[in-house]
Amino acid sequence: MPIKLTNAQVEEYNEKGYIVVEGVLSPEKLAKLREETDKIIAAASSVTENNELYDLEDSHNASNPRVRRIKEPYNHVRYFWDHANDPDVTDIVAQLVGPNVRVYGGKMNMKAAGYGAPVEWHQDWAFYPHTNDDVLATGMLLDDCDEANGPLMAVPGSHKGPVYDHHNDGAFCGAFDPDELKVDLSSAEKLMGPAGSMTIHHVRSVHGSALNTSNRQRRLLLTEYAAADAWPIANLKGGFEAFEGRMVRGISTSQPRMAPVPVRMPFPGAKQQGSIYENQKGAGRRYFDTFESNTEATE
Repeated sequence: MPIKLTNAQVEEYNEKGYIVVEGVLSPEKLAKLREETDKIIAAASSVTENNELYDLEDSHNASNPRVRRIKEPYNHVRYFWDHANDPDVTDIVAQLVGPNVRVYGGKMNMKAAGYGAPVEWHQDWAFYPHTNDDVLATGMLLDDCDEANGPLMAVPGSHKGPVYDHHNDGAFCGAFDPDELKVDLSSAEKLMGPAGSMTIHHVRSVHGSALNTSNRQRRLLLTEYAAADAWPIANLKGGFEAFEGRMVRGISTSQPRMAPVPVRMPFPGAKQQGSIYENQKGAGRRYFDTFESNTEATE
């Protein structure tokens, strides 16, 4: 049976800014997502640099393809678009942002066993502010996720606070200096669960993830959803027709709902263009250990 959020889960999301919902994917749907993902990764052996589909680990090579992100997989493989449209997912989203739902974007972040890259503390809102913040990201766990393989971590209640400055040296960098944060990072909770579970975090929630130090991979299929009356104010992504084509539930509207929410614009653009991994190379002080610094510390 499709999952429906309980009142307690909705209240938890509203209070903390995130929840984990177990059992969203059936075994058959989970197997299909894994199969399509494996096909994309196998094809990366012929790719030598980042492109519109792949964001590669710095240690990637043809004989040992290492992919840290698949960019907007629903634009490349039909099954991922079917997943983004799946009522088992969108009906849950509708309980949190309202009945009319649009996909803003998506990606699959992949933490390979032993070296999967960390993601520094940030707020998604810094990348794509909207006219209101009924915006969230779902994260479908393709693998069992525990403390060792780099779970997403989020700071409870941070979605109700300020929007932090994600700039360094005069340019957007997709992360903020943790020394400047007025939130206790030690309070961050790990969003873990068995494969087939779905994490949900608010667009303003402070979150990040550490290096995968386990011998197991961790693949997280992230889809960004917004209420239909939440219009992006930095980038319409592909123009109006593409914007309208990303409606997945209910009806669209040409009347954005304006809300008194804090906004910082992601300009000037990042010096390191590309995904968040490239953007964050321009950050100042980093919080999470990288694979390189971990290696140096043990030599």
